[in-house]
Amino acid sequence: MAEEQQANGAAAEQEQQQQAFAIQRVYTKDVSFEAPNSPQIFRREWKSDLNLDLNVKNEKIEDNLYEVVLKLTVTSKIDDDVAFLCEVQQAGIFTIGDQVEEGQRAHMLAAFCPNILFPYAREVVSSLVGRATFPQLNLAPVNFDAVFAQHMEQQQKRAQEQADA
Repeated sequence: MAEEQQANGAAAEQEQQQQAFAIQRVYTKDVSFEAPNSPQIFRREWKSDLNLDLNVKNEKIEDNLYEVVLKLTVTSKIDDDVAFLCEVQQAGIFTIGDQVEEGQRAHMLAAFCPNILFPYAREVVSSLVGRATFPQLNLAPVNFDAVFAQHMEQQQKRAQEQADA
């Protein structure tokens, strides 16, 4: 009997931990692709200069429910001419339970959730570039944990500078 209660207690604790985070939905919120200098750009030697801009934003939808949007903007240029411009907003709706402390919640929204969304956004970018008949583009993985840590460090420096002033 005691073993059964322990097993039930462990199962309930595990279920509670699992409910601390859940993916509700992953979806593409917005997509844009432009090749402003086509068809002339296809006649040039392909030595493109690639630029990737990332932006993450989140919004609380209701208690414990958040939308996280990862925006990727990929610009490819040959010399000063834009070969293509691709923008993707990959979004997800995530449940983050009350038992998650505020600091950990901020990390989840700014790093953990974008880590989940990035492969989807990467696939959309790759597909759009390929459909436009440009050379295949596979974006390198992004370490959102390091980006978040750097952002937090910058915020702490700014707060320290303001306190010293």
